[in-house]
Amino acid sequence: MAKKLILIGGAALLVLLLAAGSFSLGMLVGGNESVEVTPQVSNSSAASTASNLLQETVEELLGTTPPEATSTPKELEDLFAPFWQSWDLVHDLYIDQPVDDTLMMQGAIKGMMQSLGDQHSSYMDPEQYRQANIELTGEYEGIGAYVDTTQEYLTIVSPMRDSPAENAGLKPGDQIIAIDGEDMTGIDGSLVIRKVLGPAGTPVTLTIFREGEKPFEVTLERARIIIPVVEYEMLDGNIAYLKLSSFSKKATNEMAAALEDLLAQDPVGLILDLRNNPGGERNSAVEISSQFIDQGVIMYQEYGDGSRDTFDAVGGGLATDIPLVVLINEGSASASEIVAGAIQDYERGTLVGKVTFGKGSVQNWIPLADDQGLVRITIARWLTPNGRTIHKLGVEPDIEVDLTEDDFLNEKDPQLDKAIELLSSP
Repeated sequence: MAKKLILIGGAALLVLLLAAGSFSLGMLVGGNESVEVTPQVSNSSAASTASNLLQETVEELLGTTPPEATSTPKELEDLFAPFWQSWDLVHDLYIDQPVDDTLMMQGAIKGMMQSLGDQHSSYMDPEQYRQANIELTGEYEGIGAYVDTTQEYLTIVSPMRDSPAENAGLKPGDQIIAIDGEDMTGIDGSLVIRKVLGPAGTPVTLTIFREGEKPFEVTLERARIIIPVVEYEMLDGNIAYLKLSSFSKKATNEMAAALEDLLAQDPVGLILDLRNNPGGERNSAVEISSQFIDQGVIMYQEYGDGSRDTFDAVGGGLATDIPLVVLINEGSASASEIVAGAIQDYERGTLVGKVTFGKGSVQNWIPLADDQGLVRITIARWLTPNGRTIHKLGVEPDIEVDLTEDDFLNEKDPQLDKAIELLSSP
């Protein structure tokens, strides 16, 4: 049976909202495209020895490198001589025999992926892979937060509006280090998510690590949460306001409909709110950017050999001339950063708020032969039209404005106030 190899751009971001419908946790939210591949998978365990399997896996991965980086068979033999010597020494000398060859092979792959120094490149063993791809059907509930599964711990990217996560005070960057008292160290984020899921009305206790603070516990009551992709209204002063919550497949059409309605009311300016928007599909980001930028490059996807794919504005934008302010914050990630970066590079609008999350890389999820799990490898990064790197740096606002906890508790929004002020000025 064919399985999907997913290109994840903008982030391994998963929704803990669990709205109606079905999905697989193997399909991550982030500017993605999917290509059908048919890996060599058997229903039985590996027939070859662990050593041969490891050699085949290494050769398969090395075969995907650029030609100039490929070693000759003799060079590979010399390179791996210390590895096989160590393998034999463990079998000959280790006190507790027999050793588990499969676990040793899996540990070697984990070490190889960790040596890249890239938090988004990793290995998932067969059992983790199986659990992460169990199909979820029906309606599910959770805490209402977008999360990053690629960090050391499951990390909050942004809580959803009026969700249990937001009401409990969770913030972007919070790390979930334990769930109901169970330590999450070393557990893949895709599996941690399943421990957060649960029926609406049931409690879950999260132990949170927040930079600069001691770990603390927070108990949330799970809920069913429905967040509209687009929300919009006319503000005082005849200013149009449009909030985009994610870059889903339907975001482009919903955005266009909202813009048509707002622009029909002849506003003096438009506020595009991308705060706490974790991103979504790359193509959606390009299409939505094109509503504000009539022509030119929207983004580049750059590979390790220096080659680039170029994504241009599609034309026909509805809001290419209206005065524009874009709200961003630490929870604006991935596709949000594509849009904000393009608008900033073309000086199409003013960015207000805080530096964005900084997630702009693309991963391949590649199932390994003989049901031996899969590897996730970073293959490209996203750049703005001016060639700026998004990954790890984020997009800086033109005007930095804080939104403090006191502001939040007192229902104040100085970032929005600043946007209104800019559009109200003559």
